[in-house]
Amino acid sequence: MAFDATPVRDHPLSDSALAQLFTEARTRNAWSDRPVPEDLLRKLYDLTKFGPTAVNATPARFVFVTSPKAKARLAPHMADANREKTLQAPVNVIIGHDVEFHETLPVLFPHAPAAKDWFADEAGRRETAFRNGSLQGGYFLLAARALGLDVGPMSGFDPAGVKAEFFAGTTVEPNFIVNLGYGTDENLFPRSPRLAFEEAARLL
Repeated sequence: MAFDATPVRDHPLSDSALAQLFTEARTRNAWSDRPVPEDLLRKLYDLTKFGPTAVNATPARFVFVTSPKAKARLAPHMADANREKTLQAPVNVIIGHDVEFHETLPVLFPHAPAAKDWFADEAGRRETAFRNGSLQGGYFLLAARALGLDVGPMSGFDPAGVKAEFFAGTTVEPNFIVNLGYGTDENLFPRSPRLAFEEAARLL
């Protein structure tokens, strides 16, 4: 997928775009049967991959669960409250992170040949992978909304079961799961309150 490399700065998005991404966007609990084509999933990843991460580590890994057979593998590992909507959504995305991400740094961060050695400590490497993989997961949600898709991120699942089923024999750990497609208003709760600036932020 080709992108225009012309810098775009100092041009805020329109109110309608901000509404689509933030103020009017909702976490969906029910889904239409409108399919999500593979080329759109690829475009979604191609947007997500440009989000910044430490040393361009990009540790996130994505499994797009689309077939009935794959969904049948995932469903038993979902919490009871999440199973039905997971089966209904056109796509489920398992977002994980590779704890051995540093192996790709010679390619991804070529101007610092020693970057791989910065992550020799496993505990530090796991922390970096989790933090930056989670960051990429946030980019993924916004990229999906930007492309007109709805999202339903979930943490209610059995990580060990998902690891064994989808990442066995790898260095990838599951982080969270996203239902993806075109949502409906069924089972949509009223929007919950948010903290005010003064409650959540400080200016120093």
